[in-house]
Amino acid sequence: MSAAVQAESFLEMLAAERGAAANTLGAYARDLRDLESFVAQAGCAMADADAGVLRDYMAGLAQAGLSPRTQARRLSCLKQFYLFLSREGLRTDNPAALLDAPRLPATLPRFLTEEEVDALLGACDMPPDDGRRWLAARAALEILYASGLRISELLALPRRALTGDARMLLVRGKGGRERLVPLSVQARAAAEALATRDQALRSPYLFPGRDGQRPLTRQGFDRILHDVALRAGLDPARLSPHVLRHSFATHMLARGADLRALQMLLGHADIATTQIYTHVLAERLRAVVEAHHPLAGGRKGAGGQGNTSS
Repeated sequence: MSAAVQAESFLEMLAAERGAAANTLGAYARDLRDLESFVAQAGCAMADADAGVLRDYMAGLAQAGLSPRTQARRLSCLKQFYLFLSREGLRTDNPAALLDAPRLPATLPRFLTEEEVDALLGACDMPPDDGRRWLAARAALEILYASGLRISELLALPRRALTGDARMLLVRGKGGRERLVPLSVQARAAAEALATRDQALRSPYLFPGRDGQRPLTRQGFDRILHDVALRAGLDPARLSPHVLRHSFATHMLARGADLRALQMLLGHADIATTQIYTHVLAERLRAVVEAHHPLAGGRKGAGGQGNTSS
């Protein structure tokens, strides 16, 4: 079996069994082509590469200046690819299993304040040039902020999601995993207003694109979000669907939500992914203490008048 056929079979498995996104499949395909070129120069076939060859490959990525996140994705691809070959009987081991992952920089997610979210929602109520555009904006923002959906999950929502009086949405997330998320009264009302406006399109999607038979594209939604940000007086560069997801999670924790419940709402397979938001709260608490505690930054005027000897 050639390297190209092995790679194709691996990618087909990821798509069929794990529901891998198109972007992930495209990135892994490029990663495997790059690996194939490297191992060929090392004088061996991709399926026969040992841990030493793969270690040299990863070292070369760092020397070439690839970011730690890109290196980590490449390593993830290698581990999954060689595990696949092992399970298919094409190898007896996984030579990438013990390779060390690059240390990733600690980055805290960006999020909006509650006042900024209110400003965004209020901007959708301004006298519109295109009434439907702002109905779609209001419905999308209400659902994203009320439920913490990923943008791919939002745009894939079927129109039938609003059937009946259900207060929950059934969402299909990463890897085809399904979960239930709550739908607030305001979010449901906004979504129903949009569905009523779009009735003539007969679209199967809650957020239809121009022809009605396909969902709104990510690029189309980004343009709507850009315009809403401008109307709300916010810098569009600070706003994205993922920022709204981070804002949902941060505000939920700040108001006392349980971390495990938040993991379920966000659809995280591992609670370690959810725990990043505890760092956000810790950073906020530190800033509050530094800004307001009387001993922050040194005791100002320590002793006051009492410094004078009597």
